[in-house]
Amino acid sequence: MVDFAAISPHLNIRISPKAKRLALRLDSHAGCINLVIPHKSSMKKAYEFAQLNQSWIIDKIGSLPSPVPFIDEQTLTLMGKEHKIKIEICDRKYTEIKVIDGKIRVKTQLDDPSSRISRFLRKLAETELKKIADQKAAILERKLTGFCVRDMKSRWGSCSTDGRMTLSWRLIFAPYHAMDYVVSHETAHLIHANHGKKFWELCSSLSTDYSTGKEWMRLNGVNLGKYGKSPSHLQKNPEE
Repeated sequence: MVDFAAISPHLNIRISPKAKRLALRLDSHAGCINLVIPHKSSMKKAYEFAQLNQSWIIDKIGSLPSPVPFIDEQTLTLMGKEHKIKIEICDRKYTEIKVIDGKIRVKTQLDDPSSRISRFLRKLAETELKKIADQKAAILERKLTGFCVRDMKSRWGSCSTDGRMTLSWRLIFAPYHAMDYVVSHETAHLIHANHGKKFWELCSSLSTDYSTGKEWMRLNGVNLGKYGKSPSHLQKNPEE
């Protein structure tokens, strides 16, 4: 049996009934490389393909941004403004988190409240992104029929013409003009299901700073996946 971990511990195997050829795909959010194998291909052939591209795999993993864990004294950027996490260990039955004067103040009895901080930031992202989405939809005289945030792997959002919108909660770590661009992009899908000329014209008109926001996401979007991961994340849990 071939040992793909010998090539890289960050290499995940994906057997695909639809794939027609072997392929390596970087998942920057998960911090891993997916080796896509057609279901009729042999493992030996797949191993040789990955081995041939080992240098590429190492380079891509090495180019990923350093993790930013949710720990005491860590600085996070929320909607373009820096906030420092301040954790106070105390005798409380529940964890209390508040954003005050550029600080994310955490009062908790937990030794590691990172999951609570992550939950809090997801809720904050949902609230802030929903505000923007509702405003954009109102401009089009439309209403959202559903809205949620989650940790999306291959894109920053989706929206159907019937009003169901999903956005990546990690957009909370982007500056406002970038968040606004992504929400404008998805809101434009309330009218246009494709990415034709009229879609982009509408997206531009909905955005507060279309060019800057779009360019920021193109250049920096990959960095949004680093937040909330521990320094050992890539070694211990490459599939998350």
